[in-house]
Parts: sequence; structure tokens; C-alpha cells
Amino acid sequence: MTETASKSALLRVERLNGWYGESHVLHGVDFEVNTGEVVTLLGRNGAGKTSTLLAIMGMLPRREGSVRFGDTETIAMQSRQIARLGIAICPEERGIFSSLNVDENLMLPPRIADGGLSVERIFDLFPNLKERRRSQGTKLSGGEQQMLAIARILRTGAKLLLLDEPTEGLAPVIVQHIGRTIKELKKEGFTIVLVEQNFRFAASVADRHYVVEQGRVIDMIQNADLDANTDKLQAYLGV
Repeated sequence: MTETASKSALLRVERLNGWYGESHVLHGVDFEVNTGEVVTLLGRNGAGKTSTLLAIMGMLPRREGSVRFGDTETIAMQSRQIARLGIAICPEERGIFSSLNVDENLMLPPRIADGGLSVERIFDLFPNLKERRRSQGTKLSGGEQQMLAIARILRTGAKLLLLDEPTEGLAPVIVQHIGRTIKELKKEGFTIVLVEQNFRFAASVADRHYVVEQGRVIDMIQNADLDANTDKLQAYLGV
């Protein structure tokens, strides 16, 4: 368990191993996320960050270890069961339905618990989507598609959000908008695990950062301690 272990932890990951076929990609991942925190997984490409999110969600072909959401052990559960507990993932590829319009994409995921955001609140967070609500997914910009991918999981009632590279390839103004949205979601009680290559963005929204290397967590740095650990992070991330 990490040195920040807390009774308020919403997610506890211990000794998590994962495989794609014969390829062993996670080698005993350990970390936790407290209720109401934004935590990032940092690391070079191929370090195992996305695989960790997929394993938490039950979407990795094979996984072993422990993934506890609140008081519930989920390691033997299927992804649909995990989703019903209150965990939602926004994948790197976004995965919106291109033939459906914004409204239809928003309404497609089922509600799994009370407390999901209303469509009106979602449009407050993403006014671009309100303007494009009748537009098909194929006609949205990359930034609008990313907003929609995040927006549609906010209706479900999930309290733990797994966001995989939400700023990748986006214009700076859209990145800033997503940053403001993450801060608003934190204020509203959401807990967020964020995989992010844009370290400056991660530092602007997160409470803590876990460094992932070769399929394991090798360090944890508090956001308040980043300046004192700049050299270490540059060595870890190769920046």
C-alpha cells in the first residue's frame, strides 16, 4: 500500500498484474485514489498507464491481484458489473457513435446510480455541445468529440471517472476548457484517475501523480512538491 493510504480511499489497486495473451504488461501495480481526488498516471509511452485503466475497468483479457472500489473487490467481475458499481471510462479513442447526434450519444449510456449530471448541467459545462446537439458525431471537431466522450459518462451516476489522454491532439483552447471542466467535476464530488502525456496540464488539475514504468508504479509525487522534484520527473519521463 502507498504511503498515503487512507480510510477515505475510493479505489485501492494492489499487486495488479495484467496480460494481453502471452504478453505480461502489468507487473504488480499498487496505488490508491481517495474520494474527491484527481490523480494522474504519468510515464513514457508503453509504460502501462492505459493498460492499468483497462484492468481497473475489467477490460484487460487477463488480470490478477486486487482492485477494490469502496468495500467491493472487483478483480473477478466483468466490466459491465464494474460499471454498475459506479466506475466509468473515457477511452483514448473516444468511442462515440459517429452515426448518432450529440443528444443521442448523451442519452445512450444507461444510468447506473442517482447523482448523474442532468443534460442541462452537462451543457453548462460544454456549451459547444449544446450548439451542436443535432449534429452527427462525424461532423464534430476533435475537441467536440472529446467533450462528448467525457460528457456522456457524466449522466450515468458513476463517481469514479477514468480518463485516458483527454487532451491528446487538441488545440490549447480546448485543453484549457477540459482542464476547467475537470476542476468543476472535482468540486461536484467526482473522483478522477487521469492518464496524461501533457505534464503541464496534469499539474494544473491533479492532487497527486503516480509514475508508471515497465508496468509498475515506481513513485508518487504530491502536486505541491513538483518544483522540488523537477529533475526526478525529467528523468522518469524523458522530457
